[in-house]
Amino acid sequence: MTSVSPFMNSVNRRLFLRRTTQGVGIVALASLLNSGQLQSASQPGVLTTLPLTQRAKRVIWLTMAGGPSQLETFDHKPKLAELNGQPMPESFTAGQQLAQLQGQKLVCLGPQFPFTKAGDHQAEISTLFPHIASVAEDICIVRSMTTEAINHDPAHMFMNTGSQIAGRPSMGAWVTYGLGSEAEDLPGFVVLVSTGPGRSPQPIAARQWSSGLLPSRFQGVQLRSKGDPVLYLTNPAGISRDQQQVDVQAINSLNRLQDQLVHDPEIATRIAQYEMAFQMQSSVPDLMDVRGETASTLESYGCQPGDGSFASNCLLARRLAERGVRFIQLYHRDWDHHSLLREELPLRAKEVDQGCAALIRDLKQRGMFEETLIVWSGEFGRTPMMQGNKGPIGRDHHNKAMSMWLAGGGIRGGLVYGATDDLGYAAVENVCTVHDLHATMLHQLGIRHEAFSIKFQGLDVRLTGVENAQVIKGILS
Repeated sequence: MTSVSPFMNSVNRRLFLRRTTQGVGIVALASLLNSGQLQSASQPGVLTTLPLTQRAKRVIWLTMAGGPSQLETFDHKPKLAELNGQPMPESFTAGQQLAQLQGQKLVCLGPQFPFTKAGDHQAEISTLFPHIASVAEDICIVRSMTTEAINHDPAHMFMNTGSQIAGRPSMGAWVTYGLGSEAEDLPGFVVLVSTGPGRSPQPIAARQWSSGLLPSRFQGVQLRSKGDPVLYLTNPAGISRDQQQVDVQAINSLNRLQDQLVHDPEIATRIAQYEMAFQMQSSVPDLMDVRGETASTLESYGCQPGDGSFASNCLLARRLAERGVRFIQLYHRDWDHHSLLREELPLRAKEVDQGCAALIRDLKQRGMFEETLIVWSGEFGRTPMMQGNKGPIGRDHHNKAMSMWLAGGGIRGGLVYGATDDLGYAAVENVCTVHDLHATMLHQLGIRHEAFSIKFQGLDVRLTGVENAQVIKGILS
């Protein structure tokens, strides 16, 4: 060890990378790896035994970024239609926190699209979602979800991490930390982002899938939905895979020597990152190559492979699930309709409707539905009050009522759970919180949420926080 120390003191890893000429676009790869984004699939989770029966082995989270209106999707309000254009009763809003409508004249805005009854249980679903309506018996609609945040970024943080403050681990990080990954050559937590044509979408940030205070190997890895999924994935001309492997082994040898000197746990993460990056050179192109998919499968999703659409990402989500990825999160942006609600919402609905239903049917056909927990949600709901004038009207942010649905993974299909008041302003029956949702997800994965924590700065940090989170047992089969 002493013979190596002078070299380690004079040539650090950054200098070594600068002087290396072979590899997977080595400088760019170093930039990717320095962000701590890749997780070693060979490392199991910290929970060697599960305290609860595991109903779901994996999660596919479908995030409608921007806040879809519950009043045009899954929460039909005939009374609101009757009051369309009339003043919003003060009994609903007096003393309440509003976003951009605070202090303004509040006018009721009735549902802008009709609803239809779907499935054996006659669940009321907007006509904007005919494909989701066709699988109504497979999904559980929750109409009584609430959240604490009222603006986009903190609302995304809260939905993803259980806290409005940046720095806490995301759901996917918590799940892979606890359960590890069954994927041999892919990260355990993968993120895909899509945007339909049209307006400039509400931005999202990589901190939404951060590992926070957990080891960085549990952070989500974003694969690009269009073009090369990972930059610099192929070797430069003249560099073989065997030569690349030699580089990776040399870098990791230096890292192991440094680890013996300083005992830094992040060095083990860095070693795993290089090994995973090397494996992904083969696994990612195979993942993205959908030529083996049948024509009927592609038709069911309604996508062209590689087009970067939400539907394509749904197909990739199924392929990732087949390969053992533990947590898959899809973001579809541009659901922030302060205006142009009538014009834009049908476009967003059409972009996601068929892919969602196809994903459910595809998983069922392959025997994976019951062990896959699917969640469809935005970061908050929208107000029953109008925003804008008689032209491009819309709805404001709202945290007292939102609709979402869940499927698979031990969730009761064909169920509508909870209710809001007559105008859809606030949840009033079986009220659920984001912490309750997180507790329920962990429960279905076999994890007892109140005992799943990590010590940080003298405190036990949990995904479900310090509040009295409850498993939503009414939606479980």
